[in-house]
Amino acid sequence: MGKATGFLEYERKNAAVEEPLKRIRHFNEFRTPLPLEEQQKQGARCMECGVPFCQNGAMLAGMASGCPLHNLVPETNDLVYSGNWKQAYERLTKTHSFPEFTSRVCPALCEAACTCNLNGKPVSTKENERAIIEHAYEMGWVQPQTPKIRTGKKVAVVGSGPSGLAAAQQLNRRGHSVTVFERHDRIGGLLRYGIPNMKLDKKILDRRIELMKAEGVEFKTGVDVGKDITAEELKRQFEVSKYNCIQRNQKSIAIEIVRDYEPPYMLAEEIKDSNAQINLEGVNGV
Repeated sequence: MGKATGFLEYERKNAAVEEPLKRIRHFNEFRTPLPLEEQQKQGARCMECGVPFCQNGAMLAGMASGCPLHNLVPETNDLVYSGNWKQAYERLTKTHSFPEFTSRVCPALCEAACTCNLNGKPVSTKENERAIIEHAYEMGWVQPQTPKIRTGKKVAVVGSGPSGLAAAQQLNRRGHSVTVFERHDRIGGLLRYGIPNMKLDKKILDRRIELMKAEGVEFKTGVDVGKDITAEELKRQFEVSKYNCIQRNQKSIAIEIVRDYEPPYMLAEEIKDSNAQINLEGVNGV
């Protein structure tokens, strides 16, 4: 918990958002985080609710409730409130591989399950998380975690999206030699080609990838598994292969009610092409 009476004393405040007429002129992120002192007040709003549904991560009535990663939300909020930022970072990364990604693009199921949300506005857990990880980077606390001992076992991870990167990170830190195969020209999968830059700046992604390289993860781009290298070859070269792939072919969905329905892959393809162009040319504005 944060401050026992914090949810009564402090109103919820969110990051400042750039005006639409200004942000349409560039591809950059347009949210300005709160100062750390103000963010601590947001951590203070975490109430002593007894049963913290925010970290439950369960399915209720067919719907996801709480953090699927089981992040220790009340504990990190309390550490934010008390200004123990390094300890907050250490506690957050016990359950979380990439807080800098989710604190930007996650739908914040923790906030939807927040007890404070019943009769008011939920604790700004998502922005607290972003403050923790970005402050940790600024202070130099986020360092490569290279395993002291290697097991001698080799693991192939096919696909470099969020699940592939998380698997590669965790397997590498356990001492296995991990190679990530990606069919595109750059690492990131959905993170790079499926999410617009204004939601997730690719510098944030590249920062993490460089960290993983320093930890010993090997990345191979432009390799289409099944064409450039077969599954049998992977079996011969690696003890274990983990596949993290998504449907890439366009697929129409038949919906009878909406006659003028356009399949969602059209927008996905446009986002992919736009991100690829930005990455290629380094475009900062239009």
